[in-house]
Amino acid sequence: MDIQLVALLMFVAFGAATLDAMAGGGGLITIPALLAAGVPPVAALGTNKLQSACGTAGAAFAFWRKGHIDLRRTSWLAVASFIGAAGGAALVQAIDPHFLSGLLPVLLVAMAGYFLFGPRLSDVDTHVRLAPAGLLLAVAAIGTYDGFFGPGTGSFFTLLLVTAAGMGATRAVAHTKLLNLASNLAGVAVLVGGGHVWWTLGIAMAVASVAGGQVGAALAIRFGGRAIRPLLVVISLGLTVKLVADPANPLRVWLGV
Repeated sequence: MDIQLVALLMFVAFGAATLDAMAGGGGLITIPALLAAGVPPVAALGTNKLQSACGTAGAAFAFWRKGHIDLRRTSWLAVASFIGAAGGAALVQAIDPHFLSGLLPVLLVAMAGYFLFGPRLSDVDTHVRLAPAGLLLAVAAIGTYDGFFGPGTGSFFTLLLVTAAGMGATRAVAHTKLLNLASNLAGVAVLVGGGHVWWTLGIAMAVASVAGGQVGAALAIRFGGRAIRPLLVVISLGLTVKLVADPANPLRVWLGV
């Protein structure tokens, strides 16, 4: 791959990581870019997981440094996310996850509706609505989904932390980065083990992704719910359009369109 194309993919990784640190959805940009650059599908997933994990780690560190992540209270949630993602990555080798692409657009539209019409997102924490055991299981379930299928994971984590854990918008996004990092590391481990990572390209994109994650985290901290809420809506609807645009999507088949 020539240097100009690598530089272009680094630029894409920077922009995607900036967006991802604020509201998730970076994979909406990087995976199509990798495929368009001629990277085979499985290698595109593995390379994307590597660069995404690095960018997410950088964003999580930036949020932690500013005091928005409580590792002492939430590290167990990260462990649940990692275990769930590892289980999901193992499960996907036995079951075709394609059927989820039909259900996911419905869930994403519902999520966008919540963020659009639901209570205004603020940076003030509210009361916890789910017992610790229930929150642990919910995080593990989303982690499993990430290892099994993946799209929209960040939005699901953010929604869970806002509605069930009572976190304010910025803290929810910050802890989403921690949980996403855990699930990404599990996915990276599986894909590296299978030899599905283009290391030179992945490391180059990872450098840009770390820088983008720092910028996105700084913007999220500065603007809080004012920026996060509309981005979550746009990301959810954008992913819905991307999924439904696929002629083979089961939802289109079910609806006969």
